[in-house]
Amino acid sequence: MEIFKSTESEVRVYSRAFPVVFNRAKNAHLYTEDGKQYLDFLAGAGSLNYGHNNDILKKALLEYVEADGVSQGLDLFTTAKQDFMESYKKNILQPRGLNYKMQFTGPTGTNCVEAAMKLARKVKGRTNIISFTNGFHGVTAGAVAATGNKHHRGGVGVPLGNVDFMFYDGYLGEDVDSLAIMDKMLSDSSSGIELPAAVIVEAVQGEGGLNAARAEWLKGLSELCEKHDILLILDDIQAGNGRTGEFFSFEFAGIKPDIVTVSKSLSGYGLPMALVLFKPELDIWESGEHNGTFRGNNMAFVTARAAIDTYWKDDEFANSVKAKSKLLGEELQAICDKYPGEFKVKGRGLMRGIEAANPEVTGPITKLAFEKGLIIETSGPNDEVIKCLMPLTTSEDDLRLGAKLLGESVAEVMQKSVSEAS
Repeated sequence: MEIFKSTESEVRVYSRAFPVVFNRAKNAHLYTEDGKQYLDFLAGAGSLNYGHNNDILKKALLEYVEADGVSQGLDLFTTAKQDFMESYKKNILQPRGLNYKMQFTGPTGTNCVEAAMKLARKVKGRTNIISFTNGFHGVTAGAVAATGNKHHRGGVGVPLGNVDFMFYDGYLGEDVDSLAIMDKMLSDSSSGIELPAAVIVEAVQGEGGLNAARAEWLKGLSELCEKHDILLILDDIQAGNGRTGEFFSFEFAGIKPDIVTVSKSLSGYGLPMALVLFKPELDIWESGEHNGTFRGNNMAFVTARAAIDTYWKDDEFANSVKAKSKLLGEELQAICDKYPGEFKVKGRGLMRGIEAANPEVTGPITKLAFEKGLIIETSGPNDEVIKCLMPLTTSEDDLRLGAKLLGESVAEVMQKSVSEAS
């Protein structure tokens, strides 16, 4: 433990909230060196949709490594890459009527956001991008310019520009049509808003506080982009890969974005992998114009293909996620019902949580939950949301257990808060 405190940078985050040394993990559980078990409702910040050390994915990976398969392939043609692309096209894109080219970028989500924004600017010949309040798209200089959070923006050290912000669905209240405001701003030559190359949006804002856009709002945004000749970039990095009960978080709205960014749980095994999907007519890149050494993680291709072939050839897994989503929603609502006006359920699918009217209670709640054996984090501009991001393969019993531990933590913190107030 001492080596971390003395030598690792102060930039670390999760180890501050969960200050133990882990050495083993399986499905929805993490284990410490001394054998203590924790229920994991963080899942590698959403990068482990199929759980820790998924047996099916692990078997595929070990067999590939044992056979001396190519590990680092740059953008060379390899069988692992070929097999992944064929499976993804056959089982994910074609059934959804999506005709996209695939671009493999550097290994993280922010890498594919950078590529998407660069491509949009190149295609349209415009510099501006529109993002939304509470949006989070990464922390590299280009992506963080489209990120609303003041804390993350402040870490860059240079002025951030070429991005304007509009109001996300519900930001100004349920009765305010934020798209009408956006349309007015884009239509008015004196609004001060330059016509952008693209709009970038999340269907569910993970880091922004589990704000879930309505289907009609997303559809309206897509139509607005078409009206003004703007490309629509859908950031599906955290909300995608089945997290909402459908493979893509935007499917329920019936839209087909021009560009989609995918990462996090794409590899299915926590291995770094990122992908930009875009309509064929947008593929105007010149060779090597956007690249990265680690865009060819073939071991990630292997586990990603295994995940698709196992879980996404039919609707069985998606239906199980939807059933668990209903259960989680009911469990979280039961917690909120005990404290009228103090908490409310937010999010969609297995990307849900509870928002506290008083943000000061969420830190103590998650700290106490950790002491009880539950790893769970906060999100939102003021850390006012306690966010559930467990593996999609978590059993219903573990879902109930996690909700029980969370409920107990809420009860103890709220009781203490009332006692101190009186």
